[in-house]
Amino acid sequence: MTAVNDRFQVAANIAPIPARAPSWQQRYARRLVVTDLIAVLLAVGSAQWLRFGGLAGDMSTIRIIDYPVVSVGIAILWMAALSINNSRSTRIIGSGTEEYRRVWLATLSVFGGVAILSMLFKLEIARGYLMIALPMGLLLLAVSRWGARQGVIRAREKHGRCITRVLVVGSPSAVRDLTTSLGRDAGSEYEVVGACVPGPVHRTKVDVPGFGSIPTFGDESNVVGAVTATSSHAVAVTATERLNGRGIRDLSWELEKLDIDLLVAPGVVDIAGPRLQMRPVAGLPLIHVEKPQYHGAKRFQKRLFDVAFSGAVLLCGLPLLIPVAIAIKLTSRGPVFYRSERIGLDGNPFEMIKFRTMVDGADKMVDNLAARNESEGGVLFKIRKDPRVTPIGRLLRKYSIDELPQFINVLKRDMSVVGPRPPLANEVKTYDDYAKRRLLVRPGITGLWQVSGRSDLSWEDSVRLDLFYVENWSMISDLLIALKTVKAVFGHSGAY
Repeated sequence: MTAVNDRFQVAANIAPIPARAPSWQQRYARRLVVTDLIAVLLAVGSAQWLRFGGLAGDMSTIRIIDYPVVSVGIAILWMAALSINNSRSTRIIGSGTEEYRRVWLATLSVFGGVAILSMLFKLEIARGYLMIALPMGLLLLAVSRWGARQGVIRAREKHGRCITRVLVVGSPSAVRDLTTSLGRDAGSEYEVVGACVPGPVHRTKVDVPGFGSIPTFGDESNVVGAVTATSSHAVAVTATERLNGRGIRDLSWELEKLDIDLLVAPGVVDIAGPRLQMRPVAGLPLIHVEKPQYHGAKRFQKRLFDVAFSGAVLLCGLPLLIPVAIAIKLTSRGPVFYRSERIGLDGNPFEMIKFRTMVDGADKMVDNLAARNESEGGVLFKIRKDPRVTPIGRLLRKYSIDELPQFINVLKRDMSVVGPRPPLANEVKTYDDYAKRRLLVRPGITGLWQVSGRSDLSWEDSVRLDLFYVENWSMISDLLIALKTVKAVFGHSGAY
């Protein structure tokens, strides 16, 4: 949070320079061309080498197809597909899942096209060649894109580079909300550097709790001057009630001369991109917000993923589960497993299974330790150095090994691999209508709460992240959360 605050404080003291578009986006996109090319060449080259033993191939067998030519052709088509699908567009690179989705679609379209051409013209391209090039290419492209993102995030957090400076046009409350939302992530691309506040009251700044003060530069009539004064790269308009359709159009023309992007913030929060559809009606750009999808094909896909993933973890983890159970039994009195009643889908209770990490009867000690509760909001019960935790239990919690038996709950349909945190019954009693929406999906072994701080999160942040997942869940988000969980577990973030 300190780094974010410093960025906002420094922004107000930077000397005005002529506004210009952020050049880091173009440099970043050009670097992606190079890394994509390397990934594609490594994929087709490795497939060529592993399947046929080099460029010349195995000359002991007569092949009609010249595979070096095929490899070059696929590489060219692959790079073209990545460009045609705008996988390096400055609008989507560096954040979110859309970039990965476009890479995935471009790759599948190339190999699908190659397969169709092979069938139609009876080219008989070796399936082993394609089965090596496709997964290896996807993996290398994903890793290279992820590595590029990490470089940008480090540049933002440590050096304040690769930032898009934003001027906000809107009421003080809208400026605060937008600044807070953008500032939650220290690696965010956007940085609010100033504001134009419509209305008769003139102010010099807008105070944003936790982020400092945002300087103001008059009202909506001074946007162009404010852009120049703050060296902004984009303008985010939230005051659409003061700037009507014609006003926004005129503003876009003025900003076009300065090569400044215009963003219109509709005030909709915690809604993921796939649920937002732009629908032009009678010359008006209407944003259609799709309803959350909890049924049908998506639910079937999620269940299939849960069963396959849980079965694989339990099978592969069996050599670890048995020694852990023996260690728990030998080091403290009580059962190996701890069974706790939790509230699941639609408010139905179930018995969650974990390895026991506390002394037997720890639940009865909660009242005596209530004064030491460190959870913000008071709904959860968390103590950083809980005296009830056994020595072996502390080690199991550090690496989240105690949660492995929960995969049995997944197979029993009580839980899911990814979902909201499984709440206790006494926690659910305190839920308002807002928090109760967490119960629309099955609770998860991991989730956004797990990869965003775990026990270090406040109650409000925990609810916000759970609701974001409930409102926007998809298979791609589940896969990304599962991958991020590995990093969170080995980083011991929020584990106690």
